[in-house]
Amino acid sequence: MMLDGILPFARTLLEKVVHHGDIAIDCTAGNGHDTLFLAKRVGENGHVYSFDIQQTAIEKTSYRISEQALQHRVTLLHGSHEKVAECIPIEQHGKIKGAIFNLGYLPGGAKDIVTTPTSTISAIEQLIEMLDVGGIIVLVIYHGHEQGKIEKDAVLSFVEQLAQEKAHVLKYEFINQRNNPPFIVAIEKR
Repeated sequence: MMLDGILPFARTLLEKVVHHGDIAIDCTAGNGHDTLFLAKRVGENGHVYSFDIQQTAIEKTSYRISEQALQHRVTLLHGSHEKVAECIPIEQHGKIKGAIFNLGYLPGGAKDIVTTPTSTISAIEQLIEMLDVGGIIVLVIYHGHEQGKIEKDAVLSFVEQLAQEKAHVLKYEFINQRNNPPFIVAIEKR
């Protein structure tokens, strides 16, 4: 297939904006794959902040980055991404290059612990203000469960209303696949 799959495309978007020395945020640490990817991107002089409400996710992410000896590049935050503005040092506000969310539940974890529209939209609003011009927020939206459908609708409604003078908003999805495949919403700050 010549088209990028959802997860490779998410990384392609982040690769365009996150470079050595940059600040990036993983808003849903999960199993640590995106935190590790971002830690490699930011290099020795950059930093990644990684959030998750589940201690299991923090532990899995910690293990994954420790395996690569990159823990000095990452701050793990056991808490909601809706606290992003208060958890990131104020001197880094306006300098964030990239952020990623994987909405839904922790793969392999409890399916009743999910991201919510309220916390996700709050985090997006804060991040738009914290991004550097040209910075990108990537949301991978998993909506194959009831709460995922609710969050998908709320997030899409919110991002569709963002002023085009403030941000470019992209939706990337495969429209002929079965079983509610995930899709991407990307927000680039203007």
